[in-house]
Amino acid sequence: MAPSSIIIIGSGVFGLSTAHELSQRATFSSTHITLLDAHPFPTPHGSSIDSSRIIRSDYSDPLYAALAAEAQAHWRADLGAGGVYTESGLVLVGDDSDYVAKSMRNVVALFGAGKIRPLTDTAAIREACGTGGSTGESGYVNRVSGWADAEAGMRYLRAQVERSGRVEFVVGEVVGLLGGGVVEGVVLKDGRVLKAELTVLAAGAWSPGLVDLGGRAVPTGQVVGYVDLTEEEQRRYENMPVILNFTTGLFVLPPRGRVLKVACHALGYTSASGPVTGRGIPKDGEDELRSAVAEMVPGLAGRALARTRLCWYTDTPTGDFLVCHHPERRGLFLCTGGSGHAYKFLPVLGREVVDVLEGVEGARFEARWGWRERVWEVVTGDGSRGGAGQVALEEAWGGASDGV
Repeated sequence: MAPSSIIIIGSGVFGLSTAHELSQRATFSSTHITLLDAHPFPTPHGSSIDSSRIIRSDYSDPLYAALAAEAQAHWRADLGAGGVYTESGLVLVGDDSDYVAKSMRNVVALFGAGKIRPLTDTAAIREACGTGGSTGESGYVNRVSGWADAEAGMRYLRAQVERSGRVEFVVGEVVGLLGGGVVEGVVLKDGRVLKAELTVLAAGAWSPGLVDLGGRAVPTGQVVGYVDLTEEEQRRYENMPVILNFTTGLFVLPPRGRVLKVACHALGYTSASGPVTGRGIPKDGEDELRSAVAEMVPGLAGRALARTRLCWYTDTPTGDFLVCHHPERRGLFLCTGGSGHAYKFLPVLGREVVDVLEGVEGARFEARWGWRERVWEVVTGDGSRGGAGQVALEEAWGGASDGV
């Protein structure tokens, strides 16, 4: 039997897509659904609210590759015409990377060899990049991957949820869960208590601060920078592909609105005080981003980063999401652990989440996203992370992290 009421904590990718699916599924037609976030939408600190996100089916794992291909079909059909999704192509490199080799096999199986071209040396990579730059020594180019305007994608889905008329939107910061062995709702910072038969924890990097996840998902900060361009530079680079180096973790996305984004998909920074916002990034991270721009888009070498930020992942040891009923706290459903790659599944993620929530027989990801053994130190080992080892923000900044 469906719960009479559901509170979803967090209106990011997991929370919003889950609310949308619940609002559409007949099983929950009589359920009161509340979507709760600490900030008015769009939340300024959410990893899903940004200029752009890579949309790719390039996974070494066939299950994720297939799901991403399903999502891409929706990106093209529903969001391509509105300029939210752009199929620019993806140059994916990784020297001696098993992840890259397996990814290439999977996308060839999905889309055919005609859409995928191996890149066997730096000259081929430079030609595929089309920016005058190059990175790595081998990889491939996939012409049916691309990128999305991340915030626009979230606004699109938010509008769909609003049109359903099935979801109540509440702004309030959750400071605790109501109840112990049985969770009965949430307690807000302003003293309000909101009750529900089922509470869905989809607070991203802030999730471990509300319930002990035993190291099964932990926040890591990833560096992001933005380079302002002239109108002429926008025209020069707007048709470039996404360029992603899985050895270094560094990547560059095509510019949007005269802004080019550069970032790193690595082991990241940790912080004893939880996610840190509003402070920019450590100097070593900024140096890495500058080097990526110089290598991949040499015409912008030496250009200052106009803005920087930490994008807070919620990492799991395997890169699999954490989507399951809490085994010890009845009335609590976990929906987190995006591990830096959940956004691309936005059009289909809610379907898979609610299949697990509802206990649909044969749910594809029930086993992969389930509760795992306790983990004491999380380093995501799915093969997609590059660059240096994990670093504490306090160490990188030479003092307190001043979390906000």
